[in-house]
Amino acid sequence: MIVAKFVEEVTSWIRVQIESAGARGGVVGISGGLDSAVVSLLLKRAVGDNMLGLIMPCHSVSSDFEDAVDFVQKFQIPHKVLDLSSVYDGFLRVLGESDKKGDLALANLKPRLRMMTLYYFANRLNYLVVGTGNRSELEVGYFTKYGDGGVDILPIGSLVKSEVREVAKFLGVPERIITKPPTAGLWEGQTDEGEMGITYEVLDRYLLEGKGDPDIIKKIEGMKKRSEHKRMPPRVFLFER
Repeated sequence: MIVAKFVEEVTSWIRVQIESAGARGGVVGISGGLDSAVVSLLLKRAVGDNMLGLIMPCHSVSSDFEDAVDFVQKFQIPHKVLDLSSVYDGFLRVLGESDKKGDLALANLKPRLRMMTLYYFANRLNYLVVGTGNRSELEVGYFTKYGDGGVDILPIGSLVKSEVREVAKFLGVPERIITKPPTAGLWEGQTDEGEMGITYEVLDRYLLEGKGDPDIIKKIEGMKKRSEHKRMPPRVFLFER
């Protein structure tokens, strides 16, 4: 991949998407991780300060929060910090639940709360919600439906994780963010690769080259099939009148 060419073209693409929607800019969630760092810098290249980065900790790992704050300060990204922990706790009380590590139904509430917050500011400011999903995660359904999957545009949706790292280096993303284990921050100790049961290296190789151990290929294809509904609009029953 020619990184400079990608950066130039996707920057123009972001600008066109925002202008054609009649929007003024873009809002993006910043987690302290690789993907959101790359998308934030691409968005800033496209629209300058007509953007908003939202740091939305929700019982998050403190090091991720610190990385996010350091990042927006280093690159002078317009931002707000909104702690959603009390909102999450209040919602659990309404549901009659208590927080449980590893409970996916509860963990998915966090990205859905973030999605609502992003769209609140998008509506207020006439911005588009700029998503941070990459191809590796999108193809196997490693995202929360109507959570981090609820966005308007996906600038890095055609790049596998290894390619996102290349772009990050080109853009000057801090090495700490580039090299730390990817995590959705759903619970303490959670990592993307641990939850998927497959490394990005193996996944990327299959997506780019169609190569891999037969058992791994079977696993990836199974993940793609089971998550197909996440990538499709809701099915509509067609009644013939």
